[in-house]
Amino acid sequence: MTRHTPTRAMPRPALASLLRATLVGLSVVVLSGSSMGCSGAPKARPPLALSPAIAQTPASFTLPPGKPPSVLLTEVELRTARADVPRIANGWILLIDGRIKALGAGPVPDGMQADEVLALPGMIVTPGLIDTHSHLGVYPVPKVRAHSDGNEATGPNTAGLRAAESLWPQDPGLQRAVAGGVTTIQVLPGSANLFGGRAVTVKLHPAREVAAMRFPGAPDGLKMACGENPKRVYGGRNQAPATRMGSLFAMRTAWINARRYRHDWAVWRAENPKPDEASAPPPKRDLMLETLAAVLDGEVLVHVHCYRADEMLQQLKIADEFGFKIRSFHHAVEAYKIRDVLARKQVSVSTWADWWGFKMEAHDAIEETLALLHEAGVRGIVHSDSAVGIQRLNQEAAKALASGRHAGVVVDANAALRWLTVHPAWALGIDDQVGTLDVGKMADVVVWDRDPFSVYARAHKVYIDGHLRHDASKPGAPWSDFEVGRDAGWEATP
Repeated sequence: MTRHTPTRAMPRPALASLLRATLVGLSVVVLSGSSMGCSGAPKARPPLALSPAIAQTPASFTLPPGKPPSVLLTEVELRTARADVPRIANGWILLIDGRIKALGAGPVPDGMQADEVLALPGMIVTPGLIDTHSHLGVYPVPKVRAHSDGNEATGPNTAGLRAAESLWPQDPGLQRAVAGGVTTIQVLPGSANLFGGRAVTVKLHPAREVAAMRFPGAPDGLKMACGENPKRVYGGRNQAPATRMGSLFAMRTAWINARRYRHDWAVWRAENPKPDEASAPPPKRDLMLETLAAVLDGEVLVHVHCYRADEMLQQLKIADEFGFKIRSFHHAVEAYKIRDVLARKQVSVSTWADWWGFKMEAHDAIEETLALLHEAGVRGIVHSDSAVGIQRLNQEAAKALASGRHAGVVVDANAALRWLTVHPAWALGIDDQVGTLDVGKMADVVVWDRDPFSVYARAHKVYIDGHLRHDASKPGAPWSDFEVGRDAGWEATP
């Protein structure tokens, strides 16, 4: 028997918004038709070579945001996240054309002008927060099976997949993250597979599709996973890998194949410097091996879901064997046990303040991990892995700071701020553009109504590329129409 779900009339504001968006989208597509190969037969092209680190992204159909107004914030405390000048007690900062144009202490210099001048005494300005481990958009709100697009759990190696192609820009969780002071996130595939696919780094602008959100110039990441997750998923089906040794075998085999694939392409390029129709055919393209070859070339950064210290050491040995670098271990609750090795290898650690005990490999977590990593010279990072936790990353860092101090570790507030800004920017390969309040960097700035490490702190204003994307004093319409007109407790059929 077929069940028919009764339909409800769409509220007029949501319907009007939908029609406007549809008409604009259609007009852009029509205007772009001539550039999409709609006329005539396609011309012959030379064979494709390996793709660069940033995937060849089609032209965005999202109209770019207009030029932001220039903004001058005065009478604020600047927490720069810099190591040399971490704090300017009575400061000002000027945002022009999406960049930090100037900043300083004391009175604003004569002649400095802006479209908007805001005196904000008692407020604190920091760089925008960065989350290295998010599944927003691929596991969006509401959490229903129809929205579950983060794990392609159909084979242990899906390195050729791209999280960007699952990311839903209408996820209401994106705007909630901005309200928590987050301006940039790395969206990763899930951890069911040994090689989950490519991660994407995005700016949290409201947009109609992902290409308009990509952080310009940011390298892709490769999501890998070891430990319980892959062996539970595939062992539960009586498939490999069912054990940790099976996981290492499969990883090593994949890297051997990637090294051979890379060599074959290098030979073909050397023999065919200017490929044309008369050239020898290239090696058969393999999207899985293509991503791994890009890792070997240093174009894609490796992020490994890994909890136990012994498994992290095994992953480092494989990286040495095949000549690539691991950029960050994620979750990594036992990283404190090998902090000397991680410091020597220059591997960052993306972890929580106090999550533990939810599975066996998470049982040996301690609350002092981030402080101990800091003491050892490791780039520690507070990540969320949660649509809720991302809304209070400042509080997570505050907990880790307090735990370290309670244990007698010398760690200051600037170090804790760097767990949210400088270090995640480095892990994502974007630290030349964001992470500190510096002249010339992107104008990703958060104005807090009090010390950001207070449990009562709220992000008062959030600027991304100079655009005001959150204003607590003037809440606007939701970015996503998805929840407009819906009851708070609505349910969807799986």
